Amino acid sequence: MLPPMLLLLTGAAILRVSLFSDICLRYVKEGLQPFLIASGFVLVCFGLAGVLRHGLRFIMRRESTSSAPAGTAAAPDGHDHADVPGIAWLLAAPALVLLMFAPPALGSYTAARDSPKVVEVYDHFKRLPARGPVPLSLTEFTARVQQDRAKSLSGRTVVLSGFVTPGKNGTWDLTRLLVACCAADSQSLTVTMHGVPAPPPDTWVKVTGTWHPSGALGTASAALALDVRSLERIPQPLSPYQDRPPTA
Repeated sequence: MLPPMLLLLTGAAILRVSLFSDICLRYVKEGLQPFLIASGFVLVCFGLAGVLRHGLRFIMRRESTSSAPAGTAAAPDGHDHADVPGIAWLLAAPALVLLMFAPPALGSYTAARDSPKVVEVYDHFKRLPARGPVPLSLTEFTARVQQDRAKSLSGRTVVLSGFVTPGKNGTWDLTRLLVACCAADSQSLTVTMHGVPAPPPDTWVKVTGTWHPSGALGTASAALALDVRSLERIPQPLSPYQDRPPTA
């Protein structure tokens, strides 16, 4: 009975975080959610089939035992009924964790212990709006600061979003984690913030400011930093890992 119950628990946990909520986006990219839902259904179906098979087998064994003449033993049913070790129930622990308490998305603890991601090289950049603050992903801000020879961010006000990671010497970092598939392959992308005190770690914020002048803008020597003019706390986005590069 143990294997079917483990399948049921695992399938129910997967459906809980992928079908009945979007918790799975803390662990995988959005495009993988349908596959998780399908996997959950398959596991639940196999688990139910296993429970039903064990139930029917138990009923048949009871009937065979009650109908056998006194003093005779019921014929074996041809199946191996070796007990599964009780320690196998430990395999249910991860499923129970997802059912009762889903771990949060990766945050500042991971980012502080990761090497910053090297942003890919771009051949050209789209023209920015003529006026007003420019919303940018951390990926595009990083690429424009260090690769745009036209220095399009010179004197421009930009708006960036991410979570807070403690920095050094009184500074703090605005961070996003980029993933290719899931949280296991995450890489951090950070921009150092100047001019305002650091909010608590893992706080999601939207900051408005200008490039912090250090190094030569448009070259690899340019600092990935921002002089912050205003800061606003925001809720964690539904997909915390999606900070995709701009379309060239």
